[in-house]
Amino acid sequence: MGWFDRLKSVFAKARDGFSAIRLLGREGRPLDYEFWEDFGDLLIAADFGVPTTEKIVRGLQTVAQQELWNSGDQAVARFRRDVERFLTLEGTGLDAGRKPSVMLIVGVNGSGKTTTIGKLANRLRDQRKRVLLVAADTFRAAAAEQLAVWAQRSGSEIVRGSEGADPAAVAFDGIRAGNARDVDVILIDTAGRLQTKSNLMEELKKLRRVVERESGAPPAETLLVLDGTTGQNALSQARLFHAATPLTGVVVTKLDSTSKGGILVGIVEELEIPIKFVGIGEGIDDLQPFEPRAFVEAIFD
Repeated sequence: MGWFDRLKSVFAKARDGFSAIRLLGREGRPLDYEFWEDFGDLLIAADFGVPTTEKIVRGLQTVAQQELWNSGDQAVARFRRDVERFLTLEGTGLDAGRKPSVMLIVGVNGSGKTTTIGKLANRLRDQRKRVLLVAADTFRAAAAEQLAVWAQRSGSEIVRGSEGADPAAVAFDGIRAGNARDVDVILIDTAGRLQTKSNLMEELKKLRRVVERESGAPPAETLLVLDGTTGQNALSQARLFHAATPLTGVVVTKLDSTSKGGILVGIVEELEIPIKFVGIGEGIDDLQPFEPRAFVEAIFD
């Protein structure tokens, strides 16, 4: 199965959700009050969120008045073009130009964060990068062991501390080790205990300060891993993490398990940062760069 066919298969549930929007835009339906009410309800059901939905509907209504639209198919066609344009931001590739490029990977427990690190490491290894994984999640049982498995699978090196050790100290050791070993990329796994969010966020700020001090620059990337099935909860997580340590991109996992693809638009609209990768399965190669055009074609066509 080719990449695009795989993507269409992955987004089958999301396509089912968007089919109602496509049907709403059937040729001939007038752009009346009921159309806009139904359109807004469908966007909210697809997890665009209320603020993003209101912004989209207002924008389309303005264009409809300016261009004298008279049927729903015109609004839906414009909506499709706008989704692709809206999701297309600069900076979608990984910034791995420095040596070493230190990347913080953040997210709550259960989002697929550690697995995503392993898959990222595998992609970087395929690009002939020498990769070091740093197990700075020292509080979750077996987190370091899980990361070590991914290090072995991806052919990467690993630095780990003892359970309960200071995460910033482990990050410090990892960066020093990365410099000594002349690696290209250092991926730092972080804790994800959102239930103690004040302590977690202070810990992330401390980790960022360590990276800046030891590298002489902010992290090359700070990537937030979000579980796509959690809907608007994912957006609230993104707000918290972005406030604690400025994010450079988002990785959305488990998209093959959700019908609510609108969360991607909600994240970009609120945070103005790109979706860099999407997880479409459990395999080591099932992390792919996010392509807005392919996403839109997969859910609309």
